Amino acid sequence: MKIVFTHAYFLEQDPKEKVIMKPYPPLGILYLSAWLEKFGIENEVFDSTFSNADKQRQYLLENQPDILAIYTNLMSKIQVGQMLHFIRNHPNLAKTLVVIGGPDVSHNIENYLALGADIVVIGEGEQTMLEIAQAWKNGLRSQFGHVDGLAFRDEAGAIIQTNTRVKISDLETLPLPNRSKIDLQKYLDVWKHYHGYSTISVSTQRGCPYTCKWCSTAVYGQSYRRRTPKSVVDELAFLQKNYQADQIWFVDDVFTVSHKWLTAFRDEMVSRGINFPFECISRADRLNADVITILKEAGCFRVWIGAESGSQKILDAMDRRVDAEWVQSMIIEARKQGIEAGTFIMLGYPGETETDIVQTLDHLRKSNPDLYTITVAYPIKGTGLYEETLSHHQTPDDWANSTDRQIDFTRTYPRKYYDYAVRWVVNSMQLHKLHLNNKKASISYVKTSVKVVLSKLGMSFYKWSVFGK
Repeated sequence: MKIVFTHAYFLEQDPKEKVIMKPYPPLGILYLSAWLEKFGIENEVFDSTFSNADKQRQYLLENQPDILAIYTNLMSKIQVGQMLHFIRNHPNLAKTLVVIGGPDVSHNIENYLALGADIVVIGEGEQTMLEIAQAWKNGLRSQFGHVDGLAFRDEAGAIIQTNTRVKISDLETLPLPNRSKIDLQKYLDVWKHYHGYSTISVSTQRGCPYTCKWCSTAVYGQSYRRRTPKSVVDELAFLQKNYQADQIWFVDDVFTVSHKWLTAFRDEMVSRGINFPFECISRADRLNADVITILKEAGCFRVWIGAESGSQKILDAMDRRVDAEWVQSMIIEARKQGIEAGTFIMLGYPGETETDIVQTLDHLRKSNPDLYTITVAYPIKGTGLYEETLSHHQTPDDWANSTDRQIDFTRTYPRKYYDYAVRWVVNSMQLHKLHLNNKKASISYVKTSVKVVLSKLGMSFYKWSVFGK
């Protein structure tokens, strides 16, 4: 039995990432690979990040796997569809059982089966994938109804969805992700070349207990499960020794959920003398001056603090359950203690007006984060935002060749308005930082001032001329 795990993210097709150049390995399928090996089932991983579709297809033809497990998400969905089309139209791969999993599949079961998947894995995949492999090995090659957490078509063509898979409660049973299956050095080298240091991603928890309406919890659910501080530090020590990475990126949704866990993690790092700088994500309501001190003592050099908006009205609409002023104070506190602060901004949320956007810009100016990302809200299927805006969605006709990012809905202003609003916020913040650095007489200040005016004119045009307000 030959099992191959793969995905369809190709860095060469991602123009934004080709500028940023901060790629991370596919941790999800590396965990799946390790889980199967724990139970004696050999497998291989084709990591597509530094490859391309032609090489991936050639690999599949040369290896002709019995089971091909593919991870898919918003970024790779279209490429996954193209891979499925190739597989289903090539006679040498006719007997390959194609299993699809990832955050995009749970609410698109029928669509993925229509694209050519044999089985859709819903939710956490380790045990489900193991039981699929065991069923295949035991000759039950078209009988998967006994396996929880999946969907497939029966012989009559009807979609069968099995019982919900019970999540792994004890994450200590998980082996470390099977990083030996990929060329991890490529990732480290890219980081080193473009940024002067290398970074490895690590997961310490699964699930998120919060209810933000725009956020998808399709795989791990609205839960909170965590590895012990000791096992996490064991992994860090292993990575530092075997890969000589310079920094860690903790992929957890909220690294500071448990202050008790965080304190124990800090103590473990300090007692073992491990110095491994890391960055992580937090909610402002799970931070205070003492927690930030603990983060720094543990080795945190940058914390991303979710903001999304500077308008309390919009934060409440998102069900963020956080105070806008407290977000500002925690960004300021982190920087005061010598930790870089990053934040996330989202424009175009339902009900947002220009007044709210002005408050968001004011929020950024007051908190003055070192870094921030900004995007226009879009509804991901299965989220509260999707359901709330469903009655006035503008959805692309071709599901296979579009993503949820292309779904639009009726907003306060026309969609184009928010493109200019993003530019206005970005340029205004650039101007603010130039002002703080006493560069008001510079050419950059003049050019940025012009960009601020032009982007504001664009907002006004789409607000008043097009929308008629």
